[in-house]
Amino acid sequence: MQIIEAVPNICEAQDKENLTRILGDVKAVLGNVQLLHVDSNADANRTVLTLAGQPEQVIHVCFMLYQACARYIDMRFHSGEHPRLGAVDVCPFVPLKNITLEETVGFADSLARQVSQELQIPVYLYEANASSPSRRNLAFIRKGEYEMLPTKLELLPPDYGPCHFTQSVAKSGASVIGARNLLIAFNISLNTQNVNIAKAIASKLREKNGGLPGVKAIGWYMEGYDCAQVSFNLVDFHKSNLQDVFEACKKEAAAQDVKITGSELIGLVPQEALLQAGKFYAPNTTDEKTLITAAVKHLLLDKIHPFVTNERILEKALKSN
Repeated sequence: MQIIEAVPNICEAQDKENLTRILGDVKAVLGNVQLLHVDSNADANRTVLTLAGQPEQVIHVCFMLYQACARYIDMRFHSGEHPRLGAVDVCPFVPLKNITLEETVGFADSLARQVSQELQIPVYLYEANASSPSRRNLAFIRKGEYEMLPTKLELLPPDYGPCHFTQSVAKSGASVIGARNLLIAFNISLNTQNVNIAKAIASKLREKNGGLPGVKAIGWYMEGYDCAQVSFNLVDFHKSNLQDVFEACKKEAAAQDVKITGSELIGLVPQEALLQAGKFYAPNTTDEKTLITAAVKHLLLDKIHPFVTNERILEKALKSN
């Protein structure tokens, strides 16, 4: 059986009733698809869903999510800390079992076509689906965000769907779809409200500025946490793992005379990444459970929210569903 993961990011977290409607529509059509995790942050005004199942079924559920978001979210009134382009801002697909990245590209493309044709939403293809090297990068496509979409549609036409900022597009925004390998979203909180410090650390550590390989980063202020955060995307955790990012962030924070107070994962994390971190912090240990405990403790993953192993580790969440 082929299994893929989908991690759609939607622009709703502040209106709880609206989010409940959207999730209700999704849960009604899940069938054999597993909804592994829902991560919602009001300051970012963003909710990240993690779905897994057979490719055709996952694609169907994702299309229904697009349909629900087009119905319930109006991007003309949206605001939040996280960069975004549309109601379903980005929908990546990840091969998990008995399927290649190349095969996953085909399923991502089929959803992109369906969303653009049936819902009249502009769709940009990224990562393995990208139509040009520059479009592989989500940040390149999303530059200027929703506010610049009228101009973007003309200067950077979408791969599928409308090229003009119609009333329908104004409401839905655009979306980015593509197949990629596993990514780890990792946020680190600092004991300061000064967002400029977080932005400076992010700028120093992101790969494109000569920082850590395979790492993207931004700094922002999280009102709900009353602190600044450095938000990292580890696009290849074999190049830069959780401990690499954490320790580098801790060093840069100390240089700015601030400290790390906690960290959090957005969505799920592959077990291998935590085991690698555990071996770094507990090099004389081979027991799997002990290694994971060491990783959670030293990365401060239990300081912001409780870290429930069976809910936050991808492989364990798959087995328990």
